[in-house]
Amino acid sequence: MGHRKRLFIMHITAREVEQMNLKMMTIFGAVIGSMLVWAGSAAAEERFTDLQHAKWAKDSINYMAKRGTVAGYGNGKFMPERHVTRAQAVTFMVRELYPQQLQVATEGTNFSDVPTTHPFYREIAIAEKNGLASGFPDGTFHPDTAMSRAETAAFLTRAYSLVTGKQPASLKDTENHWAAAPILIMSSNGLIGGYTDGTYRPNRPVTRAEFAVFMTRVIRFEREAAIQDHDWDKLISYMTVSEQIGQMLMPDIRQWNGQVTTTVNEGIKRSIHDQDLGGLILFDKNIVDVRQVTTLTHNLQMEAGDIPLFLGIDQEGGVVKRIPGGTNLPGQMALGATGDAALAEAAGRLTGEELKALGLQVNFAPVLDINSNPDNPIIGMRSFSSDADLVSRLGIATIKGLHQSGVIAAVKHFPGHGDTTVDSHLGMPVLTHNRERLDAVELKPFRDSIENGVEMIMTAHIALTAVDNEHIMSLKDGSSVPIPATLSKKVLTGLLRGELGYKGVIISDAFTMNAIAEHFGENKAVERAVSAGVDIILMPQDPAAAHQTLVNAVKSGTIPKETIHNSVKRILELKSKYGLFDRSESLTHKLSALNDIIGSEAHRTVERKIAERAVTLLASRDGALPDQIHQGDRIVIVAAEQEQAKQLERQLMQAASNLSLKTEFSVIGQGKTTEALKAIDKADYVILATYQFRNVASQFGWTDVQTLIQEMNERNKRYALLSLGNPYETIFLQNVRSGLAVYGKQEPNTTAGIKVLLGQLEAGGVLPVSIDQSRVSDN
Repeated sequence: MGHRKRLFIMHITAREVEQMNLKMMTIFGAVIGSMLVWAGSAAAEERFTDLQHAKWAKDSINYMAKRGTVAGYGNGKFMPERHVTRAQAVTFMVRELYPQQLQVATEGTNFSDVPTTHPFYREIAIAEKNGLASGFPDGTFHPDTAMSRAETAAFLTRAYSLVTGKQPASLKDTENHWAAAPILIMSSNGLIGGYTDGTYRPNRPVTRAEFAVFMTRVIRFEREAAIQDHDWDKLISYMTVSEQIGQMLMPDIRQWNGQVTTTVNEGIKRSIHDQDLGGLILFDKNIVDVRQVTTLTHNLQMEAGDIPLFLGIDQEGGVVKRIPGGTNLPGQMALGATGDAALAEAAGRLTGEELKALGLQVNFAPVLDINSNPDNPIIGMRSFSSDADLVSRLGIATIKGLHQSGVIAAVKHFPGHGDTTVDSHLGMPVLTHNRERLDAVELKPFRDSIENGVEMIMTAHIALTAVDNEHIMSLKDGSSVPIPATLSKKVLTGLLRGELGYKGVIISDAFTMNAIAEHFGENKAVERAVSAGVDIILMPQDPAAAHQTLVNAVKSGTIPKETIHNSVKRILELKSKYGLFDRSESLTHKLSALNDIIGSEAHRTVERKIAERAVTLLASRDGALPDQIHQGDRIVIVAAEQEQAKQLERQLMQAASNLSLKTEFSVIGQGKTTEALKAIDKADYVILATYQFRNVASQFGWTDVQTLIQEMNERNKRYALLSLGNPYETIFLQNVRSGLAVYGKQEPNTTAGIKVLLGQLEAGGVLPVSIDQSRVSDN
């Protein structure tokens, strides 16, 4: 009785020990399973504290942990020197290769020594089902036996269908070994190595650190092969959900912890790595000079792993430009005034050449919006014209020029932001035109650009009620608001991809803009945008939260994996087409080439030609010329800003150094109009500079300008109204007798205007926007 009891106690004790171990391992398995099956979240990555004696394997261990393949013991320990059992090895491989099968019921295993109570029973069963694991002739698997180096080679070779490589391989203790063939395959591909004495020691057990290293080598080898073969489906199969989602995010890095970002700091490194970012957008705050930004972009790419970053910028020319020291193009409306597609193509080409030299591959340009509404507060002279045909023709030419230089043109803002009176940075614009009008006007440039090979389109945060009239409750004030195009499946998938046949990448406008941020909440908005058809979320307010939201949406099935796969494939294909995977050029070589490209004389010649061809006569006493400046004139320059007046004065004196001119300047507005009136009383000639851009034109302060015009007319002064911004002055001002439009307040534009006033150039531009005569007559 006592003997039986003792046996029973021993049996119970053994079971208790077994259950304790099982419980610990089950908890361990559950933890790593929940973290790692999808390998989607940086938050799931375990940080190990015991790798100080395994530094040679630290990169591999951390890499595989982030992928969700290996994990520690729940206490920050990885225990790198412990041996890997056959069950653990199978588990690691199943998590890597068949994570989706861990989410469904599993058929049993035929191995007699793998009971259902084994902590890795499911993984072993999945491995057996997929031909990944084989047992011994007696029907056993030996799950808790240490894995040998020979078994590891055989295991990985079988799992990844590896074939013999080109590297010489001679390990003197493997020729007659049962695993000689897989060891040769691994060795000939540089995936395993021997000891200093030329041996491989195939029967030696593999440690957890070694197994992580072997797996990392194989995965990186396979990824590199996929990249070399342009096999994007294969590469995506080796990308975790976290990596795939990261490719679809493009944050800005203007600041980090309140400091302007001009170098790659630790915070940016963490963001790139933790969210597996696929791209970044740069702004003027990130740029000190051309050498600094070239260094910045080079170093950013060095942080990107085996998939390079899209590095983008808004370099439209004119009022929206980011690069100091580069060619100062006069802007799209200036090009519209020339009507010259060859000049537009040249502008696109030189812009692309400069951006590419700086390490930037995506230009968020050209603007294909048709500025048919003078009250538009955000597009204006960023547009080529109010004429759809002209916008299409010049837009296609600009795209062609950018593509010739090896830079991606990201046209904007689909489906058209030109006929709006609300800035989507500040609120929600609504476009209420019917489909017939949309097809003839707003959509035409986008349709034409698609037919001519555009590869990236930026969405607008504007509602298009003729296509999608869905409304939801605003988080801002509880009101009913329409769905903007960025979040509309009917607009992006139905209209853009379906009806217009677009196959390229769709990128959203910035998610920091109020049209999205105020009404929808970022987490819901990013999920809805991707579901609608957006491939890349530009400037999420919280990149980490956006990343996790999308990872969770894929895990839950809210967003199908196929949707993510298709987006990532489009992104990878575009990166490959534009040579982003070739990062062999050294920083030294990049820096040495800058002086020959950035602001080169050839580029400056195009800049001047556009500006000079663009100058447009707005008003004239004789119908041919503006009032001319004469020898010895006393000239007063009136502008809204003192710096603008000084710039015009400087350019005037440079261009007319032989005319003995006397100059002074005055500021209009801000209660200083009386002073300006006194100044012009003594003038022989007045240059009255106006600049209206970020305003609703009808609400702009025209009164002071009108007062000066009236006084000059009454005193019969020679003068020129010099329009530096949106050229709608003749709608809102009466009796202008002499005026020019130059479409920008930057130097090439204003210099060209000055030359016309001096009689050195003719004003040959054609006003690219229509003037509503009914509005003129009302003034």
